[in-house]
Amino acid sequence: MFTGIIECIGIVKSIEKIGISGKISIKTQFASDATLQAEPALGDSIAVNGVCLTITRLGSGDFVADVSDETFSHTNLGALASGDRVNLERALTPCSSMGGHIVTGHIDCRGALVGRVQRGTGQELEFKIDPEFQRLLVHKGSVTVDGISLTVAALTEKGFRVAVIPHTIENTTLQTLSTGGAVNIETDIIGKYVERFMRLAKDEDQGATKREGNITAGFLAEHGFLKGE
Repeated sequence: MFTGIIECIGIVKSIEKIGISGKISIKTQFASDATLQAEPALGDSIAVNGVCLTITRLGSGDFVADVSDETFSHTNLGALASGDRVNLERALTPCSSMGGHIVTGHIDCRGALVGRVQRGTGQELEFKIDPEFQRLLVHKGSVTVDGISLTVAALTEKGFRVAVIPHTIENTTLQTLSTGGAVNIETDIIGKYVERFMRLAKDEDQGATKREGNITAGFLAEHGFLKGE
């Protein structure tokens, strides 16, 4: 589990394709930056542009992780090249500060930057995403873009906009992201469960076969998740 608060930017050393899967090697600041405390350990989970990977080899100031065909197919990792910058976050520990939101590192889809506007000292960025996942976004809800925890400032016809403060721009890969650039999108896990429960409840109301243990609209209203009519 992660929070979406980026710890540092890493540099891709190499990407090796082995059949349909492969390996990625990344240079990090964990060993040289005292503010980042301990380095990650062999076998640890680490989010790379929001993608949860497992460290399979650890060097002095770098690490290697295996990348599956599924990950290459549904994220922007396969498009990376040597020298590219990536957002890094180590897995959450029991004593870590929960500064962002619950991030699993399991990417829903790829999106793309379609606009960037200066707003005061910060910026407003607009992204388009697969229509299938737009229903999981809500105004003022959480979304993860390349591993960065952001708040949805507005919903658009093809995606969403976020307002980004200068600190986030300066300390993540958003500073160099170009229009059209691909990003990894993870929607809020709580929203996914609510959407799933409501869809099951709707199916049941429309006469679908009742499944044991389904959560219905009545159940959600009874327990305070829905306002009464």
